[in-house]
Amino acid sequence: MSDSNSQKSPKLIVVVAFNRGEDGELFAAFGPVDQQSEDRAIRTARALAAKHAGVIAWSREADPTMGEYGPPNTLFVFGDVPDME
Repeated sequence: MSDSNSQKSPKLIVVVAFNRGEDGELFAAFGPVDQQSEDRAIRTARALAAKHAGVIAWSREADPTMGEYGPPNTLFVFGDVPDME
């Protein structure tokens, strides 16, 4: 017997890499790109870390149809990244 309340909420899992412009400001150089799993997001972020000023991978529970999003959960962070809103 299946209980519909036991279904997991969909997750938004994203990786973004940042570089610095000539003015020193951070800008998105890669992403945000949706990932299929948290493990894949961490692997992608680690691979990008050597090439960018900063990288972040994060996830959050999401119900885009209802416009509802949970708080972000940082999975991996390296270098300089802007504050998450």
